[in-house]
Amino acid sequence: QVQLVESGGALVQPGGSLTLSCAASGIMIGVYVMGWYRQTPGNQRELVASTGSGGRTNYAGSVKGRFTISRDNAKNTVYLQMNSLKPEDTAVYLCNAGYSLYVSGAFWGQGTQVTVSS
Repeated sequence: QVQLVESGGALVQPGGSLTLSCAASGIMIGVYVMGWYRQTPGNQRELVASTGSGGRTNYAGSVKGRFTISRDNAKNTVYLQMNSLKPEDTAVYLCNAGYSLYVSGAFWGQGTQVTVSS
């Protein structure tokens, strides 16, 4: 049984930083493209960042230069370091495992809430 469990979401002030974690079980993330997506009420999920098994990364234009995705295959965990957070970054952030840097795969976590507000 595949499980992706996100953690680290919180309320943070604009300009602040936050690190999200996604711990996987039932799969070895080393063979997957791992991605972070986000979703707000009434909107579709959008790709935030993804990282391939070979080290390639892909970022949405709105987060490039502020967010960094990384992976620790030994810990079977993916991270999203978020800096210079803006109110428009407020969303539920979800972890995903698949085979493409640009399209989501079959496995999803339950999400973690990030709220950027003063």
